[in-house]
Amino acid sequence: MERLVTSGTFSLDGGTWEVDNNVWIVGDDREVLVIDAAHDADAIAEAVGDRTVVAVVCTHAHDDHVNAAPALAGRTGAPILLHPDDRVLWEQTHPDRKPDGELSDGQVLTVAGTGLTVLHTPGHAPGAVCLYAPELEMVFTGDTLFQGGPGATGRSFSDFPTIVDSIRDRLLPLPPETVVRTGHGDSSSIGDEAPHLAEWIARGH
Repeated sequence: MERLVTSGTFSLDGGTWEVDNNVWIVGDDREVLVIDAAHDADAIAEAVGDRTVVAVVCTHAHDDHVNAAPALAGRTGAPILLHPDDRVLWEQTHPDRKPDGELSDGQVLTVAGTGLTVLHTPGHAPGAVCLYAPELEMVFTGDTLFQGGPGATGRSFSDFPTIVDSIRDRLLPLPPETVVRTGHGDSSSIGDEAPHLAEWIARGH
């Protein structure tokens, strides 16, 4: 597992913000899965090198997480996978390029012999997903769960009670030692975040 940090902008609802994104590359020296192709297809392709990209997986379709996906897919021949509930957001960024496949809850993606289970975790976005890799003791949470709490829900297509339900029901039951690999910023663990659920709920209302 490798982390690449790329920089660019996030735009939604008429606003634009500077952001740094985590791009996660999961696999071995032969094949990899790219999670969230953000901002810089050249940098991601350089990090991948001559390895086969089996898929470009989108944890959700906010533009900062998918803006480099078509270019990376074009260079590598990899399919772009997105949950169908996020097509409305995808089309704001890529109206002329559809994803190549759909993610569904419970689906298992395999790379280099390692399985990553798709967990549909709406709230930050309707089609937000997390990818749980039990063999790696990791969950890739996109913008659903960060070090310190849930992802933002103040913009279109997001909802605070929904993200809290997703985190409580889908993520916090994972083993406490599971490392949380986030879409932005530093990693955490399920054990570190689980005790704070009540605080987040109180803060969100």
